[in-house]
Amino acid sequence: MTKKIHPTAIVDEGAVIGNDVEIGPFCIVENHVKIGARTKIAANAIVRNHTEVGEDCVIDSFAVLGGAPQDLGYRGEPTRLIIGDRCTIREHATLSRGTTKGNNQTLLGNDCYLMSCAHVGHDCIVGDHVIMASNSALAGHVTIGERVILGGLSAVHQNCRVGRHAFVGGLAAVVTDVIPYGSVIGVHAHLAGLNIVGLKRRGFSRVQIHEMRAAYRMLFAEEGTMQERIEDVVERFPDVPEVMEMIDFVKADAQRGLCLPRD
Repeated sequence: MTKKIHPTAIVDEGAVIGNDVEIGPFCIVENHVKIGARTKIAANAIVRNHTEVGEDCVIDSFAVLGGAPQDLGYRGEPTRLIIGDRCTIREHATLSRGTTKGNNQTLLGNDCYLMSCAHVGHDCIVGDHVIMASNSALAGHVTIGERVILGGLSAVHQNCRVGRHAFVGGLAAVVTDVIPYGSVIGVHAHLAGLNIVGLKRRGFSRVQIHEMRAAYRMLFAEEGTMQERIEDVVERFPDVPEVMEMIDFVKADAQRGLCLPRD
C-alpha cells in the first residue's frame, strides 16, 4: 500500500486512507473519514468527520466535504456524507452531512462533476453522472436523478425533486418538481419542453424522442384536467418506459408542486 500525504497535511489517525491516495499540502482529514483508493485531494481541501469518499475521485483546493448541516435544528449528531466513485469536486464546492430529521446522510452518486462553488445541502440524494455548474446550489432534502445537468447559478428549493436526464438552465430558481427528461428555464423556473439536446447526446433514438415529445404535449395540453391527461397518456403509451417514468413521477407523493409550462 502506498500513500502520498504531504507533511503539512493533518490526517486524523482514525481516518481510513485507501491505497495510492494523494493528499496535498495543508489539507485536513478528520476522524471517522474513509478515502477510497487512488483519490487525489488537492492543497487546502477539508474532509470533515463522518465522510466517505469513493475511489478515483478528484477533490480540488478549498473544497469542504462533510461540513455540519446548515440547519438550525442540528445538534451535532454523527450524521454522514457519502460520495461515490470517480467524482470530481472542484474548488470551493461544499457538501453537507445529513440530519436526523432526514436520511441521516447526504448521498452523491458515482461519476458526478461539481464545478467551482457548487453546494449540496443536507439530506440530498444526488444520482450518478450529475453535473452541477459553478455556483449551482441544492437546498436540503433535494432529490436529483441520474444524468441531470444544473446550469450555473441555478438553485433548487428544499424538498424538490428533479427527474432523470432533466436540464436546469443557468440562473433558474427551481421551486417545484421537474419531470424526468424535462428542460426548465427562468426565474422562477418553468418547464420549457424536454431536454432534447441531452437525450440526443445520450443515445436516445428518434423514435423514443418522438414518443416522449408526443406524450409531453398530451400531458401538458390545455384541454382537460391533469388526471384526464395522465389517463390519456397511459392509454396511448403503456409500453414506452420513458413516458411511464414521467407519469410515475407526476403521480408520486411529493412535498412540492410540479414545475409546469408557462401560460
